[in-house]
Amino acid sequence: MDLNDKEQKTTVNNWKNRHFFQSLRYAIIGLKTAYREERNLRFHVSAITLVVIMGLAFNVTIGEWLWLFLSIFLVVSSEVWNSAIENVVDLATNYKRHPLAKKAKDMAAAAVLLAAIFSVITGLLIFGPKIWQLLFN
Repeated sequence: MDLNDKEQKTTVNNWKNRHFFQSLRYAIIGLKTAYREERNLRFHVSAITLVVIMGLAFNVTIGEWLWLFLSIFLVVSSEVWNSAIENVVDLATNYKRHPLAKKAKDMAAAAVLLAAIFSVITGLLIFGPKIWQLLFN
């Protein structure tokens, strides 16, 4: 290994987080940034809050909680990924329109849409019968 290899390796490692807690800290900062800057994520967090309150009120089972948490995870993670992709595309294109940039942003938004549809279906399957029984029995 010559001197150039050592210098290059050191430069690459400067971007790596050295400790788990440092990585965790950056992840939390990322969530805070996404929440602060993304209106749709704030809407989803409001919907999640309603779902958790309804889950507690309707006394859902452990299995139902697992499905709810899976759908919550999918929506939030897809929303964060969408925001990250949009930021990288904006950086790469310098905020100029480009057909490939549009495709990338549209595909990332599609992932959020699919996760949201999955969440709505999950919510209807879990809460629909409970609400129906409450209203008509």
